[in-house]
Amino acid sequence: MFTGIIEERGEITEVAPSGDGLRLTVRGPKAVSDAGHGDSIAVSGVCLTVIDQGEDWFTADVMRQTLDMTSLSGIAVGTSVNLERALAAHTRLGGHIVQGHVDGTGTVLEVRPGAQWQVVRVSLPTELAPLVVDKGSITVDGVSLTVSAVSPADAPAAWFEVSLIPETLEVTTLGLRRVGDRLNLETDILARHVQRLLAFTHPTTEGGSR
Repeated sequence: MFTGIIEERGEITEVAPSGDGLRLTVRGPKAVSDAGHGDSIAVSGVCLTVIDQGEDWFTADVMRQTLDMTSLSGIAVGTSVNLERALAAHTRLGGHIVQGHVDGTGTVLEVRPGAQWQVVRVSLPTELAPLVVDKGSITVDGVSLTVSAVSPADAPAAWFEVSLIPETLEVTTLGLRRVGDRLNLETDILARHVQRLLAFTHPTTEGGSR
């Protein structure tokens, strides 16, 4: 489990085929400073398991299902990634509850610079739209963010916006993202639980598609 508060920006240093998946090597000195074999590290919002490590790097396997669901399918050597170690029981929960289980991806539709922040509009898969609300929480490439605007329920294509403060732009990869880039999205787990519960009493509500 994670908080969505990024600890450092890492870099992909090696990408190797592994069965029908990939084996990634990531440079992240802070992430591995107290990590051990089998520990979890979120890589741009994707929970991965450490299988090998060195002084400033770790290796993790990415299975086919994860590649199909996330932007890691297009990862390349030199790519910057957001890194966060798993939540410790004594740590303050500065963001929100993040599992590292990506629900899908969105595409950057618009980037609007402001005086002290940057507004980013991101496309939202139709099935995720009911789970994203104005002023609610969403995880974007592993970063815990507050939704600042959402598309109307009857909009032909769903989207949401987040407003990024200078600190977020500086310490995460979101400041590097441009129109057309894919981002990993994880919706609020509480919203997903509510949707599932409602599906048993109102069978047409799950997924919001009927």
